[in-house]
Amino acid sequence: MAYAVTLEALRVLEAIHQLGSFAAAAEALFKVPSALTYTVKKLEEDLGVALFDRSRQKAVLTSAGHLVLEQGQAILEAAMRLEDSIKQFDSGWEPKLRIARDTVLLESPLMTVVGDFLSQNRPVEITLSEEAVGGGWDALQDGRADLVIGVTGELPKGKVHIQALGAIEFVFAIAPTHPLALVEGAITAAQLRQYPAIVVADSSKNLPARNIGIFESRQVLRVDTMRSKIQAQCLGLGVGYLPKHRIVDQLNSARLVVRQCEFPRPNLITYLAWRKDNPGRGLSWFVEQLAKQDWQLIPV
Repeated sequence: MAYAVTLEALRVLEAIHQLGSFAAAAEALFKVPSALTYTVKKLEEDLGVALFDRSRQKAVLTSAGHLVLEQGQAILEAAMRLEDSIKQFDSGWEPKLRIARDTVLLESPLMTVVGDFLSQNRPVEITLSEEAVGGGWDALQDGRADLVIGVTGELPKGKVHIQALGAIEFVFAIAPTHPLALVEGAITAAQLRQYPAIVVADSSKNLPARNIGIFESRQVLRVDTMRSKIQAQCLGLGVGYLPKHRIVDQLNSARLVVRQCEFPRPNLITYLAWRKDNPGRGLSWFVEQLAKQDWQLIPV
């Protein structure tokens, strides 16, 4: 099926509109003015409307011409994105890259790397997301992410590449106004059961949900991010373990205090992980740069 509105016709309309004359547009497009005149005339005949007001000296679009060009801009932009994607694909750069960060890690190191990548002006669409507990592994397996940062726990075999980032130290930190802050010595299980536990919910959609660092408690408040868990504990809504590197400011300002607990939580090694499919240049670049960042973790 032949269409009246073609990419070539839209490019001609855009050039004439921007430059104000057929002659200037022809020069910019490396064509002779008669070729542009023919393209516009044929398009007008096919559409049955006038696209330019010929009563003026300068080339001015009619209302119909504005409509065609406005609607056509999306087509031109999509065509440019397609061309850029093909060029990127041919050069080894992926047109899209999806990166998931576990909520236990700081966001700023990732944003630093993303900023460096964007400054290279590559037409790669970057999508960032946040996962929790086992959600990073789930996102990788489910195809929601090409690269995950901060996954922990049991590692899948034979499916992914991994690179250790460091170990996370957890401390039992609570609001200074919380009743357990006044307890002398290690907090017991019986004392813990009296107060709500604040936990980050597993964001997995397909893999079985994991529970990490949850102790027996009368009530449980589940939140979706580490940021919310820290805020809830600063407000004294409940208790729980927190990653020490995430609460430096809160500890320094005494919004949180560290107490000993009968149930110590061991350090967790955290990893970068990506599928063993052939990685593009973008994914490889991010792996290299993210591994260099200071995530404020304990070296392993």
